[in-house]
Amino acid sequence: MALTGSIPQEFGNLSFLAFLDLGSKNFHGNLPQEMARLRRLKFLDLSFNNFRGNSLSGNLPNGLGNGLPVLNGLYLSTNFCGHLPTSLSSCSQLQILSLSENEFDGPIHSEIGRLSNLRLFYLGFNHFIGEIPKEIRNLVELEVLNLGYNSFSCQLNMEIFNISGLRKIALTKNILPNIDGIYLRNLTNLVGTIPHSISNRSKLATLELSGNKLSGLIPNSLGHLSHLLFLSLGANNLTSDSSLSFLTSLTNCRNLTLLSLSRNPLNGMFPESAGNLSASLRKFYAERCKIKGLISYAVGNLSNLIDFDLNENNLVGSIPTSIGNLRILQGLEITFITEIYLSSNKFSSNIPTSLGNLKDLLDLDLSSNNIAGSLTPEIGNLKVLVQIVLSMNGFSNKIPREIRGLQNLEYLSLRCNMLHGAIPDSMSNIPKSLEKLKNLKYFNVSVNKLYREIDTRSTRETRNTHQNQSTSSRNRGPLW
Repeated sequence: MALTGSIPQEFGNLSFLAFLDLGSKNFHGNLPQEMARLRRLKFLDLSFNNFRGNSLSGNLPNGLGNGLPVLNGLYLSTNFCGHLPTSLSSCSQLQILSLSENEFDGPIHSEIGRLSNLRLFYLGFNHFIGEIPKEIRNLVELEVLNLGYNSFSCQLNMEIFNISGLRKIALTKNILPNIDGIYLRNLTNLVGTIPHSISNRSKLATLELSGNKLSGLIPNSLGHLSHLLFLSLGANNLTSDSSLSFLTSLTNCRNLTLLSLSRNPLNGMFPESAGNLSASLRKFYAERCKIKGLISYAVGNLSNLIDFDLNENNLVGSIPTSIGNLRILQGLEITFITEIYLSSNKFSSNIPTSLGNLKDLLDLDLSSNNIAGSLTPEIGNLKVLVQIVLSMNGFSNKIPREIRGLQNLEYLSLRCNMLHGAIPDSMSNIPKSLEKLKNLKYFNVSVNKLYREIDTRSTRETRNTHQNQSTSSRNRGPLW
C-alpha cells in the first residue's frame, strides 16, 4: 500500500489487535512506547522498513516485552540499534525472535534463557559482544540458533548446545581472534566441512569437534593455529589427501599436547612428518582411520608421548625400534604387535584384559615387576604365543584353564609369584594335560604354592628333561 511516515502513538489504543504486519514499508522514526500496550498481540512484524533510505531507528522501547504477554512471533530485522531490552524475556509465549541485520550492540542478557518456548532465534549481523550466555541451554524447544557475524569474544560453553531438537547452528565470523576455545562435541545435527576461516582465530587453543557429522578434507590451514593445545576431530566422516598433509601442517603447532583423529576415514599413508609434531604432544589417537604404510621411525622423536593409539588400521611392516625412545609411554594400542619386553621395571596393578587383543603376539616378558592380581584368562586368546615370562611378580590365585589354548607355547615361566591351587588339568599329563602343549620345552612354576599328583606314566618319559629345566620342589606338595 506504499505506506510511509512514522508509526503513530495511537497504534497503542488498538487493544483488539492480534496480528500486526508493518514489514517492508516506508516507515521511519522511533517505535512508539505505546506499542507495549497491545496485550492481545500474537504477531508483530516491523522488519525491512528501509526503502529509499528511510528506516525505523533508535532503541527498542524498554518495556516492549512487558506489555506483550501472548506474543508468538517478533520480527524486527534491519531497523534498530542499542541494547536489547531485558523486558523481552517477559514474552514467555515467544516462539520466533528475529533480530538479525540491525545495529544492536552490547551483551546478550542472561534473562534470554526464560524464553523456554523459543524455536527460532536469529541474532546474526549485529554487533553483540562479550559472553554467549550459558542460559541459552534452557531454550529446550530451540531448533535454529543464528549468532553469526557478531563480535563475541568469549569461550564457547558446550552446555549451550546440549539441546536435543537443535537442527541448525550458525556461528560464522562471530568470534574475534582472541577466542581461545571452541567446544562443539556430540552435536548429532552438526554437518558440513571445517571452514578454512577457522585459522583466523589466531589465539585458539582448544578445538573440540568430535562426535559430529562433519565431512570433507581436514584443512591444512589448521597449521596456522600456532597456539593450539588440544585438537579433537574424532568420530566424524573427515578425510584427507593420500599423504595426510594436514598432519604435516600441524607440525607448526609447537604447543600441541593432544591430537585425536580416531574413527575418520582418512585413508592415507602414515607420513614421515608425524615425527615432527610438537615435542609437547602427550596423546595421539588415530584408531580406525584406514591409515596405510609403515610407522615412521621418526615417531621416536615424540619423547613426551604417554598414549599412542593406531589400533585397527592398515599399517604394515615392523614397529620401529625408536618406540623405545618414548620413555614415559603408558598406553600403546597397536594390535599387530609381536613382541613385548617390559621386564625389570616397576609396573604394578593387574595385566589389562585388553592384552588378549594382541592376536599376533609371539613373546611376552613382564618379569621382575610388581604386577599383582590374577592371571587374566584372556591370555588364552594369544593363540600364536611362543614365550611367556611372568616370573618375579605378585600374581596370585590359580593358573587359568584358558592357558590350554596356547598350542604354540615353547617357554612358560611363572616362578616366584604367589600362585596357589592345583595346576589345571588343561595343562595335561605332566600332570595329565601338558602333552596337549606339543611344543612346550620349558615349564617353570617354582616358588609358588601349587600342587599336583604325580602321573607315573609320563614321569619316566620326562624326568630327565624336567630335571634340566628346573621345576623346583619349593612348591607346597608334589608337582610331578
